[in-house]
Amino acid sequence: QVQLVESGGGLVQPGGSLRLSCAVSGTLFSIYGMGWYRQVPGNQRELVAIITSGGGAVYVDSVKGRFTISRDNAKKTVYLQMNALQPEDTAVYYCNFVPLRPSIDWGQGTQVTVSS
Repeated sequence: QVQLVESGGGLVQPGGSLRLSCAVSGTLFSIYGMGWYRQVPGNQRELVAIITSGGGAVYVDSVKGRFTISRDNAKKTVYLQMNALQPEDTAVYYCNFVPLRPSIDWGQGTQVTVSS
């Protein structure tokens, strides 16, 4: 059974930083692209960062230059370093495969709240 376990969220002041982690188990990891998604209640889930199996990264414009996605294939873990956080970054953050794979449940996510 494939599991995605996100961690590292919290409450941070504007301008602060957080590092999110996502541990993947129950499947091969290195051959798949991975992504970080975020969701605000009432809105659709948004894909904000992608890392390919080869390590290439792509970001949505709103986080470009502030967020960095990385992966450790030996640990089957994907990371999201978030700097210069803004209130509009407040959301529940999830990791998942890119493209999404059928029949794989989303993890519980990790809450990021940016507020003074």
